[in-house]
Amino acid sequence: MNLGIILSYFNARFFNSSLDIKYQFVPQVIFLNSLFGYLSLLIVVKWCTGSQADLYHVMIYMFLSPFESLGENRLFWGQSVLQVILLLLALVAVPWMLFPKPFILKRLHTERFQGGSYGRLGTSEVDIYEEPDYARQHHHEEFNFSEVFVHQMIHSIEFVLGAVSNTASYLRLWALSLAHSELSTVFYEKVLLLAWGYDNLIIRLLGLGVFAFATTFILLMMETLSAFLHALRLHWVEFQNKFYHGDGYKFNPFSFASLADEED
Repeated sequence: MNLGIILSYFNARFFNSSLDIKYQFVPQVIFLNSLFGYLSLLIVVKWCTGSQADLYHVMIYMFLSPFESLGENRLFWGQSVLQVILLLLALVAVPWMLFPKPFILKRLHTERFQGGSYGRLGTSEVDIYEEPDYARQHHHEEFNFSEVFVHQMIHSIEFVLGAVSNTASYLRLWALSLAHSELSTVFYEKVLLLAWGYDNLIIRLLGLGVFAFATTFILLMMETLSAFLHALRLHWVEFQNKFYHGDGYKFNPFSFASLADEED
């Protein structure tokens, strides 16, 4: 009962109707966790076990050869069976978020506006007071099924492709760490060790000074700023667009001047 109350509040607070939960939120969560949530699990398991498994190989052949033996890339017992189940869930989630909602909206529109039904619909779980924005905005207009279906198709394709491309975009942080490691190796071998190979104290001190300058201002300051900016961009563009949609009300700050203008 408490779970039902929580879901009802969650639905009223963040969604236009229960259709958004059943046919958008739930399949999207299943799709993300079946693929990228599983990848996060593999990363944690690899860290904890010290395995030398190639996670790129695991994820790629999860799609190309789901029934093939993992071999040395096997991280835990039952991994092959789990990957097949997760792949099937991800494949089912795509038509789940694509097809049901437009047909249900069409049926609700037919029952409410053409059949003259009011109150709670006997064949639907959706309350008329929770009907989607589309139905409320087109109260006296003909229901355009093709427009709704195309909109839902674009939304579904954008989510699937965006989930893959946005997650892959996080590889830029790995590239930054690789570049940082290579720069550290270059400064250490070509500056510090090279200068330390001379018997001249002045050359050694000069090499130590150059290495300290490069470490402080290039490796620490510039690389830290670069990693911060990339992480900020990834959070704003790739991560936040999964949750934020700018389709609400424009913020209008309180002002006494605006009140005076309205009175005039």
